[in-house]
Amino acid sequence: MNFLGIIPARFGSTRLEGKPLADICGKPMIQHVYERAKSAMETVYIATDDAKIVEAIDSFEGKSVLTSAEHNSGTNRCLEAYDKVRDIEEEEYDAIINIQGDEPMLHIEHLKLLMSCFDNPGTEIASLIFKVNTQEDLFNKSEVFVTFDKNYNALYFSRAVIPELKDVEKQDWFGKMDFYKHIGLYAYTPDALELFASLPQSVLEIAEGLEQNRWLENGHSIKLALTDKESFPVDTREDLEKIRTIMCK
Repeated sequence: MNFLGIIPARFGSTRLEGKPLADICGKPMIQHVYERAKSAMETVYIATDDAKIVEAIDSFEGKSVLTSAEHNSGTNRCLEAYDKVRDIEEEEYDAIINIQGDEPMLHIEHLKLLMSCFDNPGTEIASLIFKVNTQEDLFNKSEVFVTFDKNYNALYFSRAVIPELKDVEKQDWFGKMDFYKHIGLYAYTPDALELFASLPQSVLEIAEGLEQNRWLENGHSIKLALTDKESFPVDTREDLEKIRTIMCK
């Protein structure tokens, strides 16, 4: 199959403005993400709305497309980028992987696992999950949790810990049930990406602030793959300092 990697990279961020350009061990964050993605995929583009980010990408000879600053989600930015890349490369793609631009420690295995989901011809959208292995994660408000059926099709995504254990105090949940958190990497067929971006926001999407629920609420499926490698996104200044310490060692 022919895969295209798209890395959305916005300059604006409510918690850490300009984070794609944040220096990590002598390279901007976005360069680390790009280089790791390129080691697993032949064609990777960064989709950004900012000329400063384009300039940085050019400096390390990466590929980029300039997209609108008006997108309200990474999915819509990914669709615009896909359309532009298809014209530039004069190539058709079987699936597009939406790679988070704030994960400088991106695991190559995550990308390969996502690609493997499309060995099933019925897969429209794929994503990853990780089994919660500490009690602290159950109290981490930045995590997103997911339930799924026996065939690893997602049932629901929530910012609350799901499922809730009846008649058990929350501090005692860990160890009594397997909980899974979502890793925010997505892969779409072109048809699924176009349809997803065209659908209006749904009730559950707005309630949770999670766009993947829009797809489920419209009767579609998301194939999940289980990874044993956790992701380390950079959301805050504290996250950035931790990543710098780890990577520079």
